[in-house]
Amino acid sequence: MKMPPLNALKTFEVAARHQNFSRAGDELCVTHAAISHQIKNLEDWFGRKLFRRQNRRVRLTRAGQYLLSHISVLFEEMADVCQRVKSSGQRHTLSVGCIPSIAARWLIPHLGNFSTQHQDIDLQVLYAQADNRLSDGDYDILITLGEDTAAHVKSEKIFSRATRPVCSPGFLEKHPDLSNPLNIAKVSLLHDETKEDWQDWFSKAGITEINQLSGPIFQDTNLMTTAVIAGHGIALCPVEIYREEITRGDLIPLSEVETNTDAGYYLTTESERSEAVEIFVDWFKAITNQQKKTS
Repeated sequence: MKMPPLNALKTFEVAARHQNFSRAGDELCVTHAAISHQIKNLEDWFGRKLFRRQNRRVRLTRAGQYLLSHISVLFEEMADVCQRVKSSGQRHTLSVGCIPSIAARWLIPHLGNFSTQHQDIDLQVLYAQADNRLSDGDYDILITLGEDTAAHVKSEKIFSRATRPVCSPGFLEKHPDLSNPLNIAKVSLLHDETKEDWQDWFSKAGITEINQLSGPIFQDTNLMTTAVIAGHGIALCPVEIYREEITRGDLIPLSEVETNTDAGYYLTTESERSEAVEIFVDWFKAITNQQKKTS
């Protein structure tokens, strides 16, 4: 035989860790005599002593120390491999919290692709609000606005939130001279939750004499974007999120002036990621990077 019995090697590893045969017997649920018997058989196989017996105590010989330093790593690797094989046939369910604007444009259209590639992982897509953080719900993965700086979590920026004014082609036909910020201020403006974003944009565009901003306020970005595409006015939209609509010509950017350039959308998980979470993160980053390259 090129190798001694695996059971004898495991007995040695436990006994060497404890340097006590009785404690090794307790861990392995066998008697002190059984431990001694396995160690003797192993020493016979190697043809050298692995322990020095001193009264009721044992100490590793140099050969025993060398053997322990190598087989401990091998047993850890073996346990990891066995666990991976055991879990490979199990189904996993991941709860993915996602804000609607990203879910509708970047996540849901590709769910079929994920299911085909990873048939052992079921996704549960949950509604998330822009200010949610990982601890706010039962999320394995959270995709939302802003970085989660809590301890024991990992946040990765996946999109910029840089916003620019956009409108539909039909609206631009009715209001052809919208390259001037002053003319933008004269038409219907659409607002996402607050009018402050437009105030910031006009300030950055160098327009300060606007006292009142017209137009409806929408609680949800998706609703506001639907209104823009329908031709109801001009809105400030994060251009990376709406890259496909811009590429198709459904939305037309009206200015190079941007606000919210330092903000972003983040994918957040626990710092210690399971294999299933790691698979989803790699997949989602891959599809977003691919779409950015092709659009």
